[in-house]
Amino acid sequence: MSTITLSKSDAAGVKTDVVVIGVVKLDGGVTLPAGTESLNAAYGGKLVEVLSALGATGKAGEVTKVPGPKPGKSATLIAVGLGSAPDGALKTEDLRTAAGIGVRAAKTAQSIAFALPTPDAECVRAVAEGALIGRYSFNAYKSEATDDVPGNLTVLTDLARSKEAKAALERAEIVADAVHQVRDWVNTPPSDLHPTEFAEHVQKLAKDHGVKVEVLDEKALAKGGYGGILGVGQGSTNPPRLIRLTYTPRKPVTHLAFVGKGITFDSGGLSLKTASGMISMKADMAGAAAVVGATIAIARLGLPVQITTYAAMAENMPSGSAARPSDVLTMYGGKTVEVLNTDAEGRLVLGDALVRASEDHPDLIVDVATLTGACVVALGTKVAGAFANSDTARDRVVDAAVIAGEAMWPLPVPSEMLDKLRSHSKVADLANITGEPWGGALAAAAFLGDFVADGIDWVHLDVAGPAFNDGGASGYTSNGGTGYSVRTLVELAASAT
Repeated sequence: MSTITLSKSDAAGVKTDVVVIGVVKLDGGVTLPAGTESLNAAYGGKLVEVLSALGATGKAGEVTKVPGPKPGKSATLIAVGLGSAPDGALKTEDLRTAAGIGVRAAKTAQSIAFALPTPDAECVRAVAEGALIGRYSFNAYKSEATDDVPGNLTVLTDLARSKEAKAALERAEIVADAVHQVRDWVNTPPSDLHPTEFAEHVQKLAKDHGVKVEVLDEKALAKGGYGGILGVGQGSTNPPRLIRLTYTPRKPVTHLAFVGKGITFDSGGLSLKTASGMISMKADMAGAAAVVGATIAIARLGLPVQITTYAAMAENMPSGSAARPSDVLTMYGGKTVEVLNTDAEGRLVLGDALVRASEDHPDLIVDVATLTGACVVALGTKVAGAFANSDTARDRVVDAAVIAGEAMWPLPVPSEMLDKLRSHSKVADLANITGEPWGGALAAAAFLGDFVADGIDWVHLDVAGPAFNDGGASGYTSNGGTGYSVRTLVELAASAT
């Protein structure tokens, strides 16, 4: 069992297999940040020259490995480029990323010490988060699985004995646990994680951490009139579920509601996806996984924020019982929707959940969904789209994302998109698509916004790009599920205090 600790040990004398340091880029060379003085001395004051001779430039993400000053008797040095810092200040995301890169570069080292700059507790947290999250590996289905992640981790810092640093480390551990859990869920093959199994996992996790949980099965969904969730799930032999989590601390300062899209596999239904388009569709439940993971983390941290969370779970499959294009669904709350494309299913399950979440009268609803390929076309695979019915609410979430190191870009919800959805159906209150090949992410956001009660602030995060990474591990981001938005939601709750 690996651990992470804080230590005031000297970087040159710490007993470890690997020491990770940062290298800052300068015009015409590199320099070492604070905290590496003793290491420089161990190399006879020539560490910069050694690194430069090995080709180090300080470029962000660059890795340079240096044998210990006493070969065979001292730790290997891994120098990670931090990029330029013109004002001398490094961002916490720079440190988080450097720690993640250092962990991956060290591979299976039994112990790693991080001598990265930690002038305050937030920097301690960033280094610890990067190290822990970057260490993730998913080997559950490998026949010869080995523990190919580094062992014990140590953050070297002069703040090691301060209450603030200890609290920062605890938060990093809890958040990393949540990210790892979300990644495990997203990476699990869809044959092993249907809505029922996911609900069972959540029930156990919630019980372990004192969070109340309620699960509506297909009978309860039918009785309650959840036509969107039932309509999407009716083509599968694996029935849908709606999971409700509640965390209510004493004297909460605010009430946040989280809603997550939980399509455990998305074939597109009768509007069938291409073969290649289905390959990563086990990740279509990443939004539900993220809101659940964040809720458990917030409860473990004991933050004084009331959380009500909904995970709308279904499997979207083609069969004789599947919803057909032109079918009309009666959503929870009474609105009718004509389904003109069964592959625009995420908005249907979310619509039900958003109406139900509105009934709890939260101060803010945030939904998280791998909703549209259109958002990936617009923003690429590393940036989420942030939509809202209030600029203030959207800015709160985006500001939290900046602190967490998760890229989000504000996008509009044009009123004409909702008009198009309403006019595109001749038989129902609205259609689930506009019928136009452009503005798909905006139309989806407009659809969702129509299911949020008046007077409630709402933010929609389209994480279709960054929630699943098939482009190779980088920084602290692993292959497969990334756990994207967990840290933003925790930061949002923490900032409310």
